[in-house]
Amino acid sequence: MWLAVGQVFLFGLVTALATGLGALPFAFMREVSKRTLALAHAVASGLMLGASFGLIVEGSHYGTVQTLTGGMIGVVFILLGQQLLAGKGPAFGELRGAGARKVILILAVMTLHSFAEGVAVGVAFGGGEHLAVLITFAIAVHNVPEGLAISAVMRPKGASLAACAGWSIFSSLPQPLMAVPAFLFVDSFRALLPYGLGFAAGAMVLMVFLELLPEAYDGASRSTIGLWVSLTLGAMILFQRYL
Repeated sequence: MWLAVGQVFLFGLVTALATGLGALPFAFMREVSKRTLALAHAVASGLMLGASFGLIVEGSHYGTVQTLTGGMIGVVFILLGQQLLAGKGPAFGELRGAGARKVILILAVMTLHSFAEGVAVGVAFGGGEHLAVLITFAIAVHNVPEGLAISAVMRPKGASLAACAGWSIFSSLPQPLMAVPAFLFVDSFRALLPYGLGFAAGAMVLMVFLELLPEAYDGASRSTIGLWVSLTLGAMILFQRYL
């Protein structure tokens, strides 16, 4: 039993570490103009919307009503988070105000989203090792663009490459932590999974429309932003569909 538990934790840890790979493209960004910042937000928006689509589809396999309920809770979470952070002048490293709020919210959403993915890994192990390997690989590859989305918000605002990678990995640490209890109590955690997936989807969608897109439109034309969001959204959906 303990050997199996260690294996589950290791697989979950692999998915978390994969998130840090999303920061690599930003190793080649030396200067960040207002237009580059806008395009980075557009890319992050497309990736997050695409990921939300995949989460809703996955959640519906476990329960449509539960997924929608989780989505509404996610929307409320973002609205309350905005109000709370707006009133306190948040700080995140060297960031202050709106920039810090955006980073804090996206990290909070991605971290909470990782709880659901960790449960998915543990539940998959309950269905057999072959299924678990496939699910783990899918989540690990899926985590790379999620790390890219986090870095696309942090890097243009002055965060170091190490910070982008580190916080990306941090946002996925719930995956190995949740994989083990989900494996040990498969039936109980399977019932909660659609709520978690729906929560992440609802929170990410509202985050895109309230935080990322307004800033993107402020730095580039609507047609340019629309094009990049559409391209990355389509690419993310295809990526998940044919993985």
